[in-house]
Amino acid sequence: MTRATTVRAVLAVAVLLASVFITLTMSPRLGLDLQGGTRIVLQARDTATVEADRETTDRTLEVLRQRIDSLGVSEPTLTRSGEDRIIVELPDVQDPRQAAEVIGRTAQLTFHAVEGQGTDQPGEKTPAPESTTDPESTTEPDTDPDSDRLTLPDEQGRLLALGEPRLSGAGVEDATAAFDAQGGAGWTVSLEFRKGAGQDWKKLTGEAACHPAGDDRRRVAIVLDEKVISSPQVDPSVGCRAGLPSGATQITGSFSADEARDLALLIKGGALPVPVEIVEQRTVGPTLGAAAIDASAQAALIGAAATALFITVVYRLFGALAAVALGAYGVISYAALLALGVTLTLPGLAGFVLAIGMAVDANVLVFERAREECADRPTRSLRSALTTGFRKAWSAVADSNATTLIAAGLLFFLGSGPVKGFGVTLAIGVVASMFSALVIARALTEIAANSRFVSDYRGVNGIGRPGAVRTWLVRRDPKLFRKSARWLVVSAALVVVAVAGIVVRGVDLGVEFTGGRLVEYSTSRPVDVETARDRIAAAGFGDAEVTTAGDGDLSVRTGKLDNDGEHALRAALAEEGGETTKVRDELIGPSLGDELRRNALIALGVAVAVQLAYLAVRFRWTFAVASVVAMVHDVILVVGAFAWLGRPVDGIFLAALLTVIGYSVNDSVVVFDRVRELWGANRRTPLDTLARRAVLQTVPRTVNTGMGALFILAALAVLGGDSLADFALALLIGIVVGTWSSVFTAVPGALALERSAKAPPPPAPGKGKGTPRGKARAARRDPLDNGARV
Repeated sequence: MTRATTVRAVLAVAVLLASVFITLTMSPRLGLDLQGGTRIVLQARDTATVEADRETTDRTLEVLRQRIDSLGVSEPTLTRSGEDRIIVELPDVQDPRQAAEVIGRTAQLTFHAVEGQGTDQPGEKTPAPESTTDPESTTEPDTDPDSDRLTLPDEQGRLLALGEPRLSGAGVEDATAAFDAQGGAGWTVSLEFRKGAGQDWKKLTGEAACHPAGDDRRRVAIVLDEKVISSPQVDPSVGCRAGLPSGATQITGSFSADEARDLALLIKGGALPVPVEIVEQRTVGPTLGAAAIDASAQAALIGAAATALFITVVYRLFGALAAVALGAYGVISYAALLALGVTLTLPGLAGFVLAIGMAVDANVLVFERAREECADRPTRSLRSALTTGFRKAWSAVADSNATTLIAAGLLFFLGSGPVKGFGVTLAIGVVASMFSALVIARALTEIAANSRFVSDYRGVNGIGRPGAVRTWLVRRDPKLFRKSARWLVVSAALVVVAVAGIVVRGVDLGVEFTGGRLVEYSTSRPVDVETARDRIAAAGFGDAEVTTAGDGDLSVRTGKLDNDGEHALRAALAEEGGETTKVRDELIGPSLGDELRRNALIALGVAVAVQLAYLAVRFRWTFAVASVVAMVHDVILVVGAFAWLGRPVDGIFLAALLTVIGYSVNDSVVVFDRVRELWGANRRTPLDTLARRAVLQTVPRTVNTGMGALFILAALAVLGGDSLADFALALLIGIVVGTWSSVFTAVPGALALERSAKAPPPPAPGKGKGTPRGKARAARRDPLDNGARV
């Protein structure tokens, strides 16, 4: 065993052990679409005096965090998205009416005099006292019988009786946290008030200063949404009725840096409330998420087992070793998701499962290359053929995975909500599959290749003899591109059929792109669609669209529908169907729907441009343009197929479409990489002949890789239910048309473009810029080859 093999084996074992440890000691973070709950997206709006920028949105977020904490929701999550959006995730919340009501309120920041220790229950209002209890106090007693006082706990939990609000948050000009090193007070919060409010503050603190030091009545309570966030004592140096001027007000205490900043943020946020609007609201029942997890796990096991069995049958021993590496890939990619703290969403889970089927791509490329080496030079050692296979396959492996990473990056940066999770898991899957193929599988196959038994019995190792598909194709040698234009005519005809479906049937845009509300219900008694439609119309929702969904569930889609309306709609269904449970709920505002639809088109346009730029750099411009034309051809066919089938086009479909783009370019890259190689070595041979050879040589790879993905997708389509069926269907169609277009659209297109191109053929292998052929060959020599020839 060589030193390089030993290093790969040690690295593989170390990574696997670390992955197993992470898998056993950490739990996955499930998104709301898997664990159940409510996700609300808020849009901050400008007011006449305040702009909804990053700073004001952060203040609003902190105010909202305090409100949501008061709801008692377990582990809520609030994050800012962009400059002016806030994402609120509430696990296990199935009825978002209370949360939406609390979120929609305008911030209420008030300043109160403390009238003493409270004796009533927190939050209760009590009649005002008839006179002050302090005989030394010079403040006038409040004898208004209609005034009410609040009883609230202070920061330490002690009840305080508070007077009426004397000052609102609107009077606060600014609140800043600073470290007072000179005075030794530590972290403090300084307050500045507007002109009129400054006088009210001075009067309030002047009245509090008339009470002795240490008395609760010498305190001033700052209350946000009926919660005391600070109740400082007026400093003993302040005289009775003198008060604190606006610029000289400083709240001190044993604050940490974070506590001081949070307090300043809350006070300032209450002073500058930014109105928020709910632009998206999604609710998923816990049973739907659990069913999706079970279905995805079953699909992963069945699909992975079928893929492992397939590559074992095709590549024998080396295929079995690749299957072992495939299992290692699953462990490593799952551990990476856990270690990075990635939130696993439903599309992300589908991406994880799909990547298992695509992970065999690099192994198939290497094994097919090694088979070619064994066929060209039957006397060479198995280890030498394998090493050459890895070296020659590297270019295609790198380019094909790079195009998939580009698609994953576009999903993350241009997708929304759970679709981002699909991009993350797809990217992690690509990196993990590269490691499993180039490190784990290579170490296993190199160790096996050193065995004399494996090396001598070529039928055992799986790469010593050419595959049956390739042997049949070489023997038949079909003249695929003698009249290449006919393939372009066939592709054009398919595009016409797809466009006809889009024009005639129309594209059924999901609620995510049109705005509105889509709610899915499960009833204890069967309810047919017509009866449900009549009940809903009688309840005042005549424009609602009612369809079946899943196992007898009902899907209701409407335009504008608030939470109270949804509750009434559910009650109408319950009259006929008995106990009615909300399985899924999606609310998309019209502005967000327009934005998502626009972003989807931008994502597709950027995907085309980025793939074109990458391919133009890596290949000839003719190859790049032909690949992009084939990619657009695939996109149109997938969209047209969904139009003819009447399936919805939503964010999950967009994720599938961008994945199809990556897969389509992946296939084209493999073919053109071989064309470039053959053309450089045979510069006088007609290009159409070389293209035919390249296609025939790469067909086994295309078929074998496609089969791995098809096993997974078929399992997802059958077992995934409505949540994943459309996703799997789009990818199934995309892989089939992508395989077709990479051969019968991209290659004929490149041949047509090359006839008018004036660029010279690519350089021969080993004749790179300024590199003598002999030196290049020596640099690439097999480490087991001593250079001797007979």
